[in-house]
Amino acid sequence: MGDAKGEADRRIGRRALLIGGAAAAVGTAVLARDELAHLWWRLPGVEKPRVAGAVDFRGARWVAASTANYRRADRPDDYGIDRVVIHVTQGSRASAVKAFQDPGHKAAAHYIVGQDGRITQMIRELDVAFHAGNREYNEHSVGIEHEGFVDRPQDFTAAMYAASARLTAGICRRYGIPVDRDHIIGHVEVPGTDHTDPGPHWDWDRYMGLVRREYTAAENAAKNPARNAEKNQE
Repeated sequence: MGDAKGEADRRIGRRALLIGGAAAAVGTAVLARDELAHLWWRLPGVEKPRVAGAVDFRGARWVAASTANYRRADRPDDYGIDRVVIHVTQGSRASAVKAFQDPGHKAAAHYIVGQDGRITQMIRELDVAFHAGNREYNEHSVGIEHEGFVDRPQDFTAAMYAASARLTAGICRRYGIPVDRDHIIGHVEVPGTDHTDPGPHWDWDRYMGLVRREYTAAENAAKNPARNAEKNQE
C-alpha cells in the first residue's frame, strides 16, 4: 500500500491567492495561473458536480475512501494523468477497504482488484489518491491495489490479472497513456519509496501482454461499433 508522505495540503504562504477581485498575487502570471488551476475547488460555487456512487470503470463497485486519504482535484484538467501504479495490498481486500476508510491511515488507492477479479473503486480518478509515497506521482497517476501478498505467487490469480488488465487498458485509453513499462509501473519503481510491491512474483510479461490485448480490442471495437454490436447480439 502507499503512504501520504509529503501530501500535506498545499500552503500558499507568501503567494496569496486573492479571489474576490479576480487578482492573484503570486509573483508572476505563470505562477498565478498554476495556482488557480490547482486550487480550483477552493473557489466558492465552482465545485465540480459529482454523482454519489458513480464509478470510472464499468462493473466496479463503489466504496468511498476516507476524505483524509486523498485530495480533491479536477484531473486531468489540473493535473495530467500519465501513469498507472501497480500495488499489492499485503492483506485481504476487506483489510485494504477498512484501511482506506480509516482517516488515520493517510493513504488509499483509486482501485482494489480482488483475487476473484472483482474491482472496488474507492477514489474517483479525477482526485489525487495518496498511494505512491511521492507527491508528483500521486498527482499524475492512478493507483491500483491487488489483493494478496508479494511473497505468495498463488495470490496473483488469472481472474485478477485479466480484470486488472481491462482496468489498466481503460485508464490508458481514457488519458492517452502509452501501454509500456515506462508508464505502467510498480510501486517499487516510484522514486523515494521504500515499498517493494508488486514484488518478484508479479508476472510483468503476462500482465503487459494482457493490457495490450485489452487495449487493442477496445480500440478495434471503437473503430467498428456496428460489428461490435452484432457480436454482442449473437
